[in-house]
Amino acid sequence: MPATLNRVHPLIIESLNSVMEGASIDRETAYNLINGHSIVFQALTETANRLRDLGKGRYVSYSRKVFIPLTTLCRDRCSYCDFRKEPNHPQGRFMTPDEVLQVAEAGQRFGCTEALFVLGERPEQRYPEARGQLKRLGYNTTMEYVEAMCQLVLKETTLLPHSNPGNMTLKELARLKEVNASLGLMLENVSERLCAQGEPHEMAPSKRPRARLSTLRRAGELRIPFTTGLLIGIGETPEEVIDSLFAIKELHDTYGHIQEVIIQNFRAKPTIPMRDHPEPTTEYIAKVAAMARVILGGSMNIQVPPNLSPGEYGLFLSAGINDWGGISPVTKDYVNPEAPWPEVEAVGRVCAEKGFELKARLPLYPEYILHKDDYLPDALKERIRSHVDAEGFVKGGVIR
Repeated sequence: MPATLNRVHPLIIESLNSVMEGASIDRETAYNLINGHSIVFQALTETANRLRDLGKGRYVSYSRKVFIPLTTLCRDRCSYCDFRKEPNHPQGRFMTPDEVLQVAEAGQRFGCTEALFVLGERPEQRYPEARGQLKRLGYNTTMEYVEAMCQLVLKETTLLPHSNPGNMTLKELARLKEVNASLGLMLENVSERLCAQGEPHEMAPSKRPRARLSTLRRAGELRIPFTTGLLIGIGETPEEVIDSLFAIKELHDTYGHIQEVIIQNFRAKPTIPMRDHPEPTTEYIAKVAAMARVILGGSMNIQVPPNLSPGEYGLFLSAGINDWGGISPVTKDYVNPEAPWPEVEAVGRVCAEKGFELKARLPLYPEYILHKDDYLPDALKERIRSHVDAEGFVKGGVIR
């Protein structure tokens, strides 16, 4: 038993020890843990660390990517978002196929393996200008255009697409599965309260928890390796964080398709309605990451974006994470443009100092490549496997 646990309430000790023995933590205990004092935090992170080491070993991964902001137009108006633009804004448009290919080809030259498509949700439902742009490009819907641009990247480059186009129907998911190594949708939070008047999701119909959970469930039914996560610091309570993690756990326990959970912190920006809203502390982000590990288990991939909390890599490693997400040598983070990507070598040095080996992965995690063949799109199986070594990481991708 770690020394820290000797100073923690016996019921907490019992619960954390049972997690190490393979039991699931109950919701009430999770509420107590996330609201616990500093000694409980230490005990929590020690347990999360041990779980990560048992489930993942001493590897930490990242994906070498390019960020393709296919359109900044969006039907939603989230109070924390600086990404969306109005049609009268110079950036309020769709990228052209030539622009998409230019970014993807630059990524290929710099050794990237992932083309991350990020975009606003179904802007054609709100803006006639978006419908007009799509028509001029030769498409009726944003989802059709996403699919076509994924096909273009696959045809013309060695990159593998990973798309985050918002909520998707079963048919849309099935079509996008065939041209993506994996897909994603941030759950953000399951709280209906955050959709009420004056709350951050008031004017964002696609952020209704039921809609988000439905997309995650459909992806599970189709056996799509899926990325999701929480947005921390937008006004949610600790209990709502726990409820969101349990919602993810329930879906993954049923379908086995959640390949990673991102713990992303809110960043205040001068251009957003929430510009004066306080940002979450790095310790709280680490606590949520540790809770994700304890609730979701040692085999889950837990990620914290390194550019949103620079200088805190060691803290997050100590909280049980095993992934840094996408890091680009070519493109900025268009969702958080004020936060530059770190140098991969710098991240690797911190990992090494903490006793970890940093390895490059595809937008698909090794366990899906090696052990879940039926989750891979048939057309991409050979291509995916050609990129990886015997452990499922990118060939020659060790960063020391």
